[in-house]
This record gives sequence, structure tokens and C-alpha cells, in this order.
Amino acid sequence: MDQATSGAAPEHSSEHNPIATLMLELGHNARDAANVLATAPTEKKNHALLVAAQTIRANVNWLLTANAKDLEAAHKSGMAASFVDRLTLDADRIEAIAAGIDAIAALPDPIGDVIAEWRMPSGLEISRTRTPLGVIAIIYESRPNVTADAGALCLKAGNAAILRGGSDSFHSSHAIHQCLLAGLEKAGLPKACIQMVSTTDRAAVGEMLKGLGGNVDVIVPRGGKSLVARVQSEARVPVFAHLEGICHTYIDASANADMAIRIAINAKMRRTGICGATETLLMDRNGTKTLLAPVVKALLEAGCEVRGDETVGLIDKRIIPTKLVDWSTEYLDAIISIKCVDGVEGAINHIRKYGSNHTDAIVAEDPVPVATFLNEVDSAIVMHNTSTQFADGGEFGMGAEIGIATGRMHARGPIGLEQLTSFKYVVRSNGQIRPE
Repeated sequence: MDQATSGAAPEHSSEHNPIATLMLELGHNARDAANVLATAPTEKKNHALLVAAQTIRANVNWLLTANAKDLEAAHKSGMAASFVDRLTLDADRIEAIAAGIDAIAALPDPIGDVIAEWRMPSGLEISRTRTPLGVIAIIYESRPNVTADAGALCLKAGNAAILRGGSDSFHSSHAIHQCLLAGLEKAGLPKACIQMVSTTDRAAVGEMLKGLGGNVDVIVPRGGKSLVARVQSEARVPVFAHLEGICHTYIDASANADMAIRIAINAKMRRTGICGATETLLMDRNGTKTLLAPVVKALLEAGCEVRGDETVGLIDKRIIPTKLVDWSTEYLDAIISIKCVDGVEGAINHIRKYGSNHTDAIVAEDPVPVATFLNEVDSAIVMHNTSTQFADGGEFGMGAEIGIATGRMHARGPIGLEQLTSFKYVVRSNGQIRPE
């Protein structure tokens, strides 16, 4: 699997470095396309998206054939089941990709929106207006759907995209990219609006991290911890990302038992390999007599490996004692660690120590611990009485997302259309000059 973990590409002149030459050309082309997109009419962008979605639907068998090549290579390489699941396309997933593009086309165009406006005593009329970020580079692994999500979101937000998928999804991602290009061509937009890196050479990632001659404005990594860590460490341009998805679900003593069981199973087992999957379950010590055993047994019956502290271990012989490392492990598998804590404050303290600021949830009926949890847990997404697997831009009404960001500057949580914009101040006057 391509984790892009090699060191940064050496500083060679592009004259003697074909990868550097290729990538610089992508950067220059993207900047030219971004200048066109910045003022492209909404109707033209939407037309490109709708045609792309239609093309995807019309070429399901072709996309499945491309995906089969990637899956064959994945199985031969011994890729983990969770990563194979991310890589796999079927008719339903392909339809979901097309539907996601349709949903993005249906969203309001953020470009040109007036965020705020006011008039100064001097007579100046000032407005803050949304603008595109420019050129966005997306580096990702395994998930071919990211090709469509990232390309469509960047296009609708007026940004040129440079996509670098992993070698494990090479055929699938390039096939989807061809569908996006069909949409651009029909709409009369430059094909360089959405470019796909044509090489699997890891040196291409190093060139992207350098900024492609100043042409990349933002990088979004979406993949394993090693990829994200490298991007965050070496990138010379801003990065929207999260390093890990160590998500928690806290079950308060006031929780409805049936609800707690449903949420715990879904949050862990719906799809174990996504970043929004719950990795640690925190149980209110005051609710252990009524809630702990039913939740633990339901997880075991669902095929989940349960690792627990001493109290949890008394429930069933199949429970594996937790080690310190479990609390900071993103399993991305059918494994969960469970700890009993002293109420909501105990849960908050544990999340502060071991969490990754991604997504954390509370299951409770008592409004007091709910308010405390939602106010004091400083994660990008906090939830009440629902599954952490709802941590998704599509589920938030954004049409789709490029990823989840846990930083505090500019973008936080699902990265959708608005997060892919900046703003400028527009100042209007009637000849006023500033006095001496």
C-alpha cells in the first residue's frame, strides 16, 4: 500500500528531474485554470458536475473493471481488510459517488457571497466577500471516491485541484477522473481545473509538498497516519488535516439502555475503517450495574474484540485486559477499548488526555452532563445521542467532504464548500480621502 512515507524529494533542478518538471507543469496549469474558475458562472460549474455524475452512471461496468485491477493487486499484496473495504467499489458505491456530485451541484455557490457588510462614519461601505482559495492539492490513499468528492468540491468552490491518489487505487481513481474531465469538457472549462498526477512515483508527493513553484495554496492529506504526519511535517504551504481519529463515545448513567446499545454498535461496527469510528467507549461508573453488561455483550455478539479495564473484564471471559497504549490507538478494525470513568468529568479528562480532537459523543438523557460535555470537550465535532460515524460532510448537508480537519485555524471539522473558500474586503466610497 502506498503510504507515501519516504523522505522529501531532494532539491534538484527540474531541468534534470523529470518528476519535478511534470509536477511544476501541473502547478502552472492549475494556476491558470484557477484564474478562469475564480469568475466562472455557477451554471457552468454545475453543468460540469452534472455531466460528470451522468458519465459515472453511464460507465459503471468500466469503473468496476478498473476497480477490479486495484482489488486484485491489493489482495496479492496482503492489504488489511479495512483498507480493502475502503478501496472496493460496487454498483451502490458508484451510485453514491454520482449522487454526491449531484448534491454538490445542488448546493448554493459560495463564491461572491457577502459574509458581512457595514458602513463607517467616514462614508466607506465595507463588505467581506467569499473568494476561492486558489489551487488545492489533495494527497490520498485507498479511497477512489475521494477523487470525485475532492474534484467536485474544489470545482464548485472555484478552486483548481491537483489530485494525487495512492498507487493502490490508481486504476479506479483515474477512471473516475476521466468522468470528471468529461464534465469539464462539456461545460467549456479547462481540463486543468481538475488534474490527476499520472505517476505513482513517491517523489511526486515531495514536489507537491514544496508547493509546485508557489502555485499550491493549500494541501489536504487524506490517508494513514504516516502520510498525514509527513505532510504536516514537510509541507511548505498550509495544511488542512487530522492526524488520527481517536473518537470516543461516553455513556452516561442517565442513558437509555436500548439507545446506548444501538449507538455503541453503530459507532464501532458500521464501518470500522473510517476515521469517525469510535475507538474507545467510556462508561459512567454509576451506570455499570444496568448499562455496562448489555453494551459489552452486544459488542461481543456483533463480532467486536473488546479490551477493557478491570471492571469491564468481569463481564465476560473473552474480554482482553487493556494496556496503556490502547487508549491512544486508532484501531481501524473491529476492536474497541472500554473504560469505566467517574461521570462526565472523568470522561472529559480522559478525552483531553488521549483524544485526537476529531469526534466525541455523549449518550445521556440528563441535560446537565450533556451541557457539560458539549461545552467542555474541545473537539472539531461533539455529538449527543448519536453515532460518531455521522462525522461526515455528506451527513452534515455539505454534499461531500475532502476530509476532516482538527486544527483551529480556518477549517475545522468536515471540509466542505465554505471551508474551501477565503474572503476579501470590498470597500466602496464616493470620493472620500483619509484626513491628515
